[in-house]
Amino acid sequence: MSDLNGKVALVTGAASGIGLEIARHLATQGAAVAIADLNLDGAQTAAEALKAQGHQAMAVAMDVTSEEQVNKGVADVIAALGGVDILVSNAGIQIVNPIENYNYADWKKMLAIHLDGAFLTTKAVLPYMYENGADGKPRGGVVIYTGSVHSHEASPLKSAYVTAKHGLLGLSRTLAKEGGKKNVKSYVVCPGFVRTPLVDKQIPEQAKELGISEDEVISRVMLGNTVDGIFTTVEDVAATVGFLAAYPTAAMTGQSFIVSHGWHMK
Repeated sequence: MSDLNGKVALVTGAASGIGLEIARHLATQGAAVAIADLNLDGAQTAAEALKAQGHQAMAVAMDVTSEEQVNKGVADVIAALGGVDILVSNAGIQIVNPIENYNYADWKKMLAIHLDGAFLTTKAVLPYMYENGADGKPRGGVVIYTGSVHSHEASPLKSAYVTAKHGLLGLSRTLAKEGGKKNVKSYVVCPGFVRTPLVDKQIPEQAKELGISEDEVISRVMLGNTVDGIFTTVEDVAATVGFLAAYPTAAMTGQSFIVSHGWHMK
């Protein structure tokens, strides 16, 4: 199930972190990869690195909260690479604060990037996936959302993030039901704490808010519930995405998959 030859994957937020590793992994499986990011320079650097390794890749400037940019970016990918068979909606940020201090503008920004971005990119790729191919049947495709263990439970200081990640479950399940007859499958991949710049930024912020040391944030908050005391890796997440992208049937569509070294089990 590792063969994605002839497939085109669009990965948002893919200039760095989890998104970049997902793009790399899908490329090794044979997919042509479009690296979409607000940081176009970073996306171009990533795409050039993949091309230097013999993979087909392109960079796309995309603010996932802009319907215009999303629609243009998807159209550019279809024109350049021939379609979009796999969408990985991965773009995201983190802002931590207790609810009573949470800035409304930050709340709206968080939901716009995580939820609006997932909706807009999904809406933009579906016309291509729903179109009939040469065989007269819908082309189909796979949509994978980067959720979180916080798609299933809550943690202090993360009201907007938890709300957004819970919302992805609803979007994915609805897409699974609507898209099933047109051979579109939908999943949410839910990582635990992954040691990326996004998580590194949280460590001092949480230490300050919780009144504990940064080491305690790592050992207690982030890794305390894992079975092995190890951060989830970008490779862990990318391998799960790759498995789902290549899975041949709709047996698991609409499901979420927790990748957390036992931090959360469901």
